[in-house]
Amino acid sequence: MSRVGKNPISLPKGVEVTVGEQIVVKGPLGSLSFKANPAVKVEVSGDSLQCSPVAGIENAAALWGTVRANLNNMVNGVSKGFEKKLTLVGVGYRAQAQGDTLNLSLGFSHPVAHKMPAGIKVETPSQTEILIKGVDKQRVGQVAAEVRAYRAPEPYKGKGVRYADEVVILKETKKK
Repeated sequence: MSRVGKNPISLPKGVEVTVGEQIVVKGPLGSLSFKANPAVKVEVSGDSLQCSPVAGIENAAALWGTVRANLNNMVNGVSKGFEKKLTLVGVGYRAQAQGDTLNLSLGFSHPVAHKMPAGIKVETPSQTEILIKGVDKQRVGQVAAEVRAYRAPEPYKGKGVRYADEVVILKETKKK
């Protein structure tokens, strides 16, 4: 029995939900859609959303909490938005946002230009900080992971692109 699925999702002011074959969530920051799963029944009642499993379907209990969590992330995304913060650690490592392109200087012989997908915004408050923002939690996390993958933190000096809250455990160097 899902403990997550039982909780109702409260809808903030300005957020509208349309339930059909596609569940569409519209808010002040944008709109997201989600293909409704026939194993989970979604109901809008006043200013809240309630999910419940459909009896007689094998995977209903397994999908119940997942569908509710995805809908909650959609509601939070269109009302508040999501952001990931990355930091660059290393001498000469720099980032610069130009429109929808993130230009990175990561110690390679060439600069790296990462094009942002639609719906994702990038900011660089300083040369060593990157802010990735958007309404879709999955896409924001995926873009942050792609940027981090260009030069992941190495274990000896800790140089590379890391999440702001990431802790890199440094290894001790080999002794003679």
